[in-house]
Amino acid sequence: MAAPRVAKAKPAARSAAARQIAALLWQDKVAFVSAILLLIVIFCTIFGPWLMADQARAVNLMARNAPPFSLSKGWMFVLGADALGRSLAARIIVASQNTILIASSAVLLSMTIGGALGLVAGYKGGWISATLLRLADAIMSFPSMLLAVIVLFVFDPGVENVILVLAVSRIPIFLRTVRAEVLEIKERMFVTAALAMGANTNRILFRHIAPMVMPTVINLAALEMAFVMLVESGLSFLGIGIQPPEVTWGLMVADGRNYLGSAWWLSFWPGVAIMTVTMALNLLSNWLRLVTDPVERWRFQTSAGAR
Repeated sequence: MAAPRVAKAKPAARSAAARQIAALLWQDKVAFVSAILLLIVIFCTIFGPWLMADQARAVNLMARNAPPFSLSKGWMFVLGADALGRSLAARIIVASQNTILIASSAVLLSMTIGGALGLVAGYKGGWISATLLRLADAIMSFPSMLLAVIVLFVFDPGVENVILVLAVSRIPIFLRTVRAEVLEIKERMFVTAALAMGANTNRILFRHIAPMVMPTVINLAALEMAFVMLVESGLSFLGIGIQPPEVTWGLMVADGRNYLGSAWWLSFWPGVAIMTVTMALNLLSNWLRLVTDPVERWRFQTSAGAR
């Protein structure tokens, strides 16, 4: 009878934890609005191309450079139209998939590789740590944008190459951050106890130390997501990022620069999308940092209970 009770207790504990996190999020209204915005963007990323692909590609020369809020041509032109009469609203929704996919893939790849290398460097130390740090220094000696420009100028600026070069440029950030955390955590009593009980290195790293580092890594990933989005937009603006017929928000800004004097909205609305998502990620990462900090989370819970 004990096993079914334990099985029922686990979903109940998870549900209670989810409600507690939702309550903490609701308490910080700025973080709550940021989370809602990001959920909307994720919805557009998943379903946007499926729902709006035809409208984003439909050419209507009669609506060429139509101004925003001109609903005479339909609600799809609420943000205006581009130089070929294509709906800006539909194109922004469709472009969200490539923009978010590139940023999230690059951050996930750099977080996985950099986090694993940081765990090894912090726990092992010695020549392994020194070698990994020198490699990180070599990568960080080039600014992310400059490194991406050089690589993409030599190779084909496709989606895979953009993701790869952005991921490589951010690996040192995760490596150094995780290493610094591990250097402090490995001296704690629970690691010493695990060693005394005969736990092997892999178990200590991935069962005991990695969960302690994960909150910091998640917060950093949210910040890096915003940074990578800006770099990708800059690359597309320079013409060495994603190439047509693919579309990203940065590429839309680049396409509208020739019309800034007569049709400012071509670059303005994609720029607003980039700014909104970047700001939401930064604000939500700040909330995550406070919630995952035991001291700050205790204050959140205390103030929530007082209400």
